[in-house]
Amino acid sequence: MDAQSYKTKFVSHTQVQKNWVLVDANEAILGRLSSQVAKILRGKNKPSFTPHVDCGDNVIVINAEKVQLSGNKWTDRNHLRYTGYPGGQRSATPIEIMQKNPKKLVEMAVKRMLPKNRLGRKIYTNLYVYEGGSHPHDAQKPLNVKL
Repeated sequence: MDAQSYKTKFVSHTQVQKNWVLVDANEAILGRLSSQVAKILRGKNKPSFTPHVDCGDNVIVINAEKVQLSGNKWTDRNHLRYTGYPGGQRSATPIEIMQKNPKKLVEMAVKRMLPKNRLGRKIYTNLYVYEGGSHPHDAQKPLNVKL
């Protein structure tokens, strides 16, 4: 056997083939949807996955306001944030977040499943979440994906 066949191939950022993917969040469970979206954003669904390179696809999520949570998570779950001031800890339930900004819930779930470093912040910029069934990225001809 040739020694060349055993070497791992890493792709650089210039060799990456990025596609556009369209995901419909209508009646989808939030956690299951966001884990699949995070996998596509990271590029783990491709055979050319390289951990230190942004090799994932651009993902468009539509119908973010129709996402579902199972059980009593709409009222029992708490999302904490901190303003930076003394006594500035704030909490909100998913219902309160959904009433203010429906796409924020999907964005938060996906962002928290990405790496917490420079690469994760770069990968997060490839996510586009929209309320309703329309989006302005028709020119990119996104591939429709069923999750």
